Amino acid sequence: MRKSIIVLISLIMISNTGMAVEKKHEVITLGAGCFWCTEAVFQRVKGIIKVESGYSGGGIANPTYREVTSGLTGHAEVLQVTFDPEKISLVKVLEIFWKTHDPTTLNRQGADVGTQYRSAIFYHNEQQRVIASQLKEQLNEQKIWDAPIVTEITAFKAFYKAEDYHQNYYNQNQNQGYCQFVIVPKLKKFEKLFSDFIIK
Repeated sequence: MRKSIIVLISLIMISNTGMAVEKKHEVITLGAGCFWCTEAVFQRVKGIIKVESGYSGGGIANPTYREVTSGLTGHAEVLQVTFDPEKISLVKVLEIFWKTHDPTTLNRQGADVGTQYRSAIFYHNEQQRVIASQLKEQLNEQKIWDAPIVTEITAFKAFYKAEDYHQNYYNQNQNQGYCQFVIVPKLKKFEKLFSDFIIK
């Protein structure tokens, strides 16, 4: 009986101190061109809990894919990434983001052209903003790319999940031409640069 009371008191203390039983996860929203590519990369990263393809950064609610690809909504194709900061740091998440797309081309990734394909980080809190800004500055100083990083760093406002057929796209369409010629090279680059973070 005494042991049960001690356990109960401990649970109440944990609840009162805000220490949730579940691990605290973090969310950040990233735009790196076509969300099929970004999703395929982050689905293979250790410490990533969930990824969802969608739209963010624009001025209309609940946009459709057709509306976003028109370039008139202001939305970018993005990936909403939920991760476990005990397993992967925000710095590493952003490093993977930057090094698996070209962050130096304004409103463009390869053949995909338009503001909907812009390189963007939509931060969810001040700490994310500071880390993203500092890392962007450091990467520019390292001159990894031939041109400066043009990634937009903007406060997150809303995320609109894309249509179901956009979710888990690469895994369900690996033999499609776009997947073979555009996504596979990105995955190979990720595997080469971040071998320690690949889900086995």
